[in-house]
Amino acid sequence: MKKTVVVPLAQGFEEIEAVTVIDILRRAGVEVIVAGVSPDPITGRNGIRLVADRPISEVKAADIDMVVLPGGAQGTEYLAKCASTQQLLKDSAARGKYLAAICAAPTVLSGLGLIDGKRVTSHPSVETKLGKVSYSDHRVVIDGNVITSRSPGTAMEFAMALVEILAGKEKAGEINKGVLARL
Repeated sequence: MKKTVVVPLAQGFEEIEAVTVIDILRRAGVEVIVAGVSPDPITGRNGIRLVADRPISEVKAADIDMVVLPGGAQGTEYLAKCASTQQLLKDSAARGKYLAAICAAPTVLSGLGLIDGKRVTSHPSVETKLGKVSYSDHRVVIDGNVITSRSPGTAMEFAMALVEILAGKEKAGEINKGVLARL
């Protein structure tokens, strides 16, 4: 059964984190919905523009398997303030869906109380903003249905971990034969 992931994008998103995840998941045969929290095109922190597949308000937790939040300080702030993103995250958590976040984006999950008591990681600059968590400095941390990672430099490992969760270790290995990531 094909898996579906939504990647919400907001102005100021971290391009490497978003594009790496979108690309690697699509290579693995996962349906990825790029959902805009603001009108198209959405400009990343380094001026790269992406076009969303649909508005975040049209995405429902019942229709997806995972939400992946890219970082970027400004993008993360917009994600945290977006009512549709908040609702999607809460509904996804209530349904036991996977929640993944990289860099500063775990702060969005923390702000909603969705990672309390979990083992997580993030960019070191936001560690103190994560609340009641067990913090790790590992590059990718998986605790139940929550997957977190540290920065643009860990985006490939993060993406491959997501493939392994959604499509299996063999598929992750198959994808890596083509991209030759150091994992």
